[in-house]
Amino acid sequence: MSECHCILCEDHGELDDIDRSMIENVRTHGWGVMNIAADEAGPGWSFSVGLWHSHRSPELAMFGLGMDVTEAVINHLGREIACGRAAEDGQERHGLIRDYPIVLKRVDPGWYRTFFGTAMAFYQRPPLPVVQLVWPDRDGRFPWDAETADGYQEAQPQAWLARDAHPAGVWLES
Repeated sequence: MSECHCILCEDHGELDDIDRSMIENVRTHGWGVMNIAADEAGPGWSFSVGLWHSHRSPELAMFGLGMDVTEAVINHLGREIACGRAAEDGQERHGLIRDYPIVLKRVDPGWYRTFFGTAMAFYQRPPLPVVQLVWPDRDGRFPWDAETADGYQEAQPQAWLARDAHPAGVWLES
């Protein structure tokens, strides 16, 4: 099992309020969830911090849905991980958003600084594996499927792709 270099495992000096709050969540629950609100620049997202420290699981990230949904899905999967059900690239999970599946895709590290600053500050240095929880359009099609619904491509990034391979849009402006 890989080492953890987080702010709980190693002294990294002075901590801010966000660090202290995240430490409390990780100590109490095994992870915390950071929510980034949608604004005029684009959709919001949520991600876990602490699953690697507590369970040597990739952190979870979900984009483009309401934070009540993304946080609930991340916490549900966090509880499954805590009970021994691993989160791995390519997995399909069911029963998290109505009757729609979710596919887990490993996030390209080139996106970490853009989306996961709090997690990077918590862990200080690698490893920091992250999987994106990718949800389908209303017809059950994913971004890699032909004929996805209009506007769906902008709802969540294709963060498993390198930034220079990602389609133009709001996520490249983040």
